[in-house]
Amino acid sequence: MADTIAETVDLLYTIDQDNLTPDQQIALGAALAALAQAERLEQINERLRSIHQVLTAWSLRATVDGGR
Repeated sequence: MADTIAETVDLLYTIDQDNLTPDQQIALGAALAALAQAERLEQINERLRSIHQVLTAWSLRATVDGGR
């Protein structure tokens, strides 16, 4: 997903904003805002994956230690 976001950002920033109609400028702004939100959600997802890995490791360790 990160590659798709990066590619889309590159594409959006290559648009010549000086030649856009007001409606196109609004659409571009909305696209950039949606992209920023998607990027933030991906960052949150990565952090949740890390937390999940830590909790899984703790759970496994508790199971092994508790079985002694």
